[in-house]
Amino acid sequence: MLEKLQALEDRYIHLERLISDPDAMKDMATWQKNTRTHAKLTRIIERFREYKACSRTINETLELLGEKLDDEMRQMAQAELDEAKAEKERLEAELRILLLPQDPNDDKDVIMEIRGGAGGEEAALFAGALFRMYSRYAESQGWRVEMMDANPTDLGGFKEVVFSIAGTGAYSRLKYESGVHRVQRVPDTESSGRIHTSTVTVAVLPEADDVDEAPINANDLRIDTYRASGAGGQHINKTDSAIRITHLPTGLVVQCQDEKSQFKNKEQAMRMLRAKLLEQAIEAQRSETAQNRKSQVGTGDRSERIRTYNFPQGRMTDHRIGLTLHKLDFIMNGDLTELIDALTAVDQSERLKQAE
Repeated sequence: MLEKLQALEDRYIHLERLISDPDAMKDMATWQKNTRTHAKLTRIIERFREYKACSRTINETLELLGEKLDDEMRQMAQAELDEAKAEKERLEAELRILLLPQDPNDDKDVIMEIRGGAGGEEAALFAGALFRMYSRYAESQGWRVEMMDANPTDLGGFKEVVFSIAGTGAYSRLKYESGVHRVQRVPDTESSGRIHTSTVTVAVLPEADDVDEAPINANDLRIDTYRASGAGGQHINKTDSAIRITHLPTGLVVQCQDEKSQFKNKEQAMRMLRAKLLEQAIEAQRSETAQNRKSQVGTGDRSERIRTYNFPQGRMTDHRIGLTLHKLDFIMNGDLTELIDALTAVDQSERLKQAE
């Protein structure tokens, strides 16, 4: 591990020299690539330097304890040694996690799709609640949310809603959300007070960075235009500005009607199509290596029930890791940090076991 970390630090120092050279900016593409690589290495190098400083402290303190000291000095030195050893152990554990192979999509922006499942209007209302939950979480992270397509209902829910979230680490934090979300609550439309169970499907797609990452042949597309519509007759377009694109080789269909401009809707639909094609490629690769993974916490089957939101009891349970939190109001208002941290920790733990 130490040899690997030292090699990374040597590379980090080399990159520092490169990006600080005034002549390097003449090749802007290479300079930007080196800057991004340097930034990605910063956290692990900072921890490695702390680790080395801790090791030096331990060695120096051990030397001091080998000398003749009065009782008070010996107690102080021993306390410092114990603290440094504990810190070194903590840093070593963190470094092992940081050295794990990174998901190449972790730094990508995401496109999220939320669709009402079983439960009719109640499922649509919960789809709207999840959209607000993710939007508020994104806001707390300083990320940008952009609506791409929506099929709203008269009561304020969504049969389906598609939106993008742009920001540092968006996919790394949100990739655990793909799957079936189950809600148990008394609907506003229920006069007898009976608890209903409904489901909503969430998909989190890493957004393709550029055209090369998900190339599309124009001859493989069928593009249809149609008139956009909205709930209750609102926001209905007078022109055929909505776009539906069918990718003929795969049968994938995407559509966008949120923008008033046909050009904008086509642009958004192409982003959605590239994300879906990228997801297909990732899924194919994941299937090849699935037998080597004991846990698939981060990216479970989209048809898998991953979570239950029980409103009468004010609790949320994530079934993949057996975590129950009794703070449903906070969660629905976008407080997802504790939940996502727990999912990340379990995923990292499983990957560490497999790396041993």
